[in-house]
Amino acid sequence: MRVLRYWHTLRYLRPVQFYGRLWFRLPRPRPVERPAPALRRPEPNWVAPVVRPMSMLGPECFRFLNVTRTVVGPGAWNDPACDKLWLYNLHYFDDLNAADAAARADRQQALLRRWVAENPPGVGNGWEPYPTSLRIVNWIKWALAGNALPPECLRSLAMQAGWLRRRLEYHLLGNHLFANAKALVFAGAFFVGPTAGTWRALGQRLLVRELREQILPDGGHFERSPMYHAILYEDVLDLINLAGAYPETAAPELSAFYRDCARAMAHWLRVMCHPDGEISFFNDAAMGIAPTLAQLVDYGGRLGLEVAATSSAPRLQRARAPVVWLSHSGYVRLEAGSAVALLDVAPIGPDYLPGHAHADSLSFELSLFGQRVIVNGGTSCYGSGPERLAERGTAAHSTVQLDGADSSEVWGGFRVARRARPLDVLVEPVPACDLGASRGRDPRADQGAEAGDCPVLDGSLRVTAAHDGYRRLPGRPIHRRTWELTSGRFAVTDVIDGVFGVAIARFHLHPEIAAEIGGEGGQGRLHLPGGQVVRWSLGGGQVRLVPTVWHPGFGCSVPTPCLELTLIGSGCRLELDWSALDGAGR
Repeated sequence: MRVLRYWHTLRYLRPVQFYGRLWFRLPRPRPVERPAPALRRPEPNWVAPVVRPMSMLGPECFRFLNVTRTVVGPGAWNDPACDKLWLYNLHYFDDLNAADAAARADRQQALLRRWVAENPPGVGNGWEPYPTSLRIVNWIKWALAGNALPPECLRSLAMQAGWLRRRLEYHLLGNHLFANAKALVFAGAFFVGPTAGTWRALGQRLLVRELREQILPDGGHFERSPMYHAILYEDVLDLINLAGAYPETAAPELSAFYRDCARAMAHWLRVMCHPDGEISFFNDAAMGIAPTLAQLVDYGGRLGLEVAATSSAPRLQRARAPVVWLSHSGYVRLEAGSAVALLDVAPIGPDYLPGHAHADSLSFELSLFGQRVIVNGGTSCYGSGPERLAERGTAAHSTVQLDGADSSEVWGGFRVARRARPLDVLVEPVPACDLGASRGRDPRADQGAEAGDCPVLDGSLRVTAAHDGYRRLPGRPIHRRTWELTSGRFAVTDVIDGVFGVAIARFHLHPEIAAEIGGEGGQGRLHLPGGQVVRWSLGGGQVRLVPTVWHPGFGCSVPTPCLELTLIGSGCRLELDWSALDGAGR
């Protein structure tokens, strides 16, 4: 079985991921220590970027991922007792561009000098390509804000860029290679001279190539994680900002390309956010890592992007169309009355890069009256332990699990063997602005379309889909799901085609929702924090209320209830009714 799992994991990889990994394990090149190139003089067009939460609580006290630690002595930068992701954050230097950063300028400058003194070139977590990439960008942003990098930090910055040039993460690709390329462009614009020009030219070639592949025609990032989508959206806005500060380093057509991508990404993110303005939890997703939708649209507005026209909070948080089908990335937003439903009819991600994928096929999230009601489990950790595996598993999502198996074979921290693929997706009614539905045209021809361009449609909104993730099981079953939304009602119907043992449909509730089961067991109520009461009823299954956890952020695990339905026969139906509150009669 282990050999089979490895085969189904490795067979999707690209050749560069094999030989790139071998090359990456060879003896590392030595960082070149030489004087830093001269600095390019920026135009006075730099716009303040997104403000990060403060993470430097004191000269030696830092808070990342909801964990606070002291960092004392050179060994603390690579403390084996710390989670690797926490140490990565320590090396990012996000606090340079955080809230009230100007008040900590002296402390931050001392930390910059300390990093150079205590992190020998090429050694430790801080010199791995990804943290190096983020740190290069943060140091340059800090300098463009009017701060003076100490001479030893300028020398180190140039050394880091030269080192990164020879340590690009071709074996990982995706958002890692994108971050590498972005850092080279920043360093190549910040410094002058032929070496800096080489960094910039390579970075720009990679960025154009990666954006064309990674940003799908409907504007979504191809890893299908709203969190990583928001991170890359900020990256693109930073590139637009840099081109304004150093206009001679980016051709007009390149700047226009960045802006087209940013507009499309803004639309996708708006569609995939709940009315509370925060992202939905599909694949790896958590709050507090990426900037919020409001922060990103504000940043884009200050850079002159047209999406700033939707600057009021209510319009930001609503797609305004009853149906938006992001047909290339595979998500559907339904909106009627007080309800917003976000549905996953997507593949788990690119075949060769499923590291941030969860076994969440045909899962969904639901908000009522601006409050999240049904959720997916979220993400609280990385690594390869049992908690990470559980958070990626099907049982942590609002979908159906068959015979205790995951819909996609997630394993390790970032691996997937056999994976589910969507089947028979039907969205009714389909609005005229179905983004990217015409495959024969220029993939960016319709990226600027707004969801509000769709006509308002009356009646029931219905989406049906299936996936083949369980066909590897005896009986080769297929899970089919139908969602129906009207003003005042929402129904989910699950049918299993084929032979199976036990099928469980889980509906994870938000921690602020109080749930109760009626005396007969087939109905009950959900009490929302705003005082609204939603009736639910069940057909074709047995229900129980079980405790589970919701992970809204890294390092966060919040107890919450889950409606767990065991199917009787081959299907079941759950219906929620709040029609009296929405003013819709039966």
